[in-house]
Amino acid sequence: MDVFSPKATYEIQWGNTERPTHWNTSWDWARFETCAQKWVDLSEGGYGVSVLNDCKYGHDIKDNVIRISLLRGPGSPDPTADLGMHTFSYSILPHAGGWNEDTVQAAYALNDPLLVKRGEGRGARGDVKPLIMCDAPNVIVETVKRAEDGNGVIVRLYETQRRRGMITLTTGFSLQAAARTNLLEEEKQALVVDGNIVRYDIRPYEIVTLRLVPA
Repeated sequence: MDVFSPKATYEIQWGNTERPTHWNTSWDWARFETCAQKWVDLSEGGYGVSVLNDCKYGHDIKDNVIRISLLRGPGSPDPTADLGMHTFSYSILPHAGGWNEDTVQAAYALNDPLLVKRGEGRGARGDVKPLIMCDAPNVIVETVKRAEDGNGVIVRLYETQRRRGMITLTTGFSLQAAARTNLLEEEKQALVVDGNIVRYDIRPYEIVTLRLVPA
């Protein structure tokens, strides 16, 4: 890539991390490959390039060369690792400035393409509403599931750009109650609801689990 930068950004689960693009020290040599899930990015002051992929997680970026490790051939502990036919997709996404929500959303679109199904009895188009919608582009709604105890819907989301602030979640149904929970879905903090709206003050890179109880 025609990009000059001393560091690159790699997406990890629920966030991202930065690594140097030079190998000046023994520590840098030891980190020649970095695990990334859906995207990596190399950006200079006003321009950059993201490389998206749908299933290859080993990357290294040295100077301005971006590489994806396509196969692993270790002798141990699994000498048969990565044998057989492989099918994968990758995409090159140039952008102005540094990486932002456009990179994250494009990577999700590549990995989880939209599934469209014709419904019945929905009436006019205006009757169709999003199940969960967040007004902050730097926040990803990662998981929506039924609560393990059957009481409401569990929504798990996370912040992607090291930014804090108030976010607003809007549901496609009226709310009776909302609460922040831990990963075991044990309630930790009650939240104020207003019709189908709930607000939360999110911290940088915070992972949030909410219980939303329909009215």
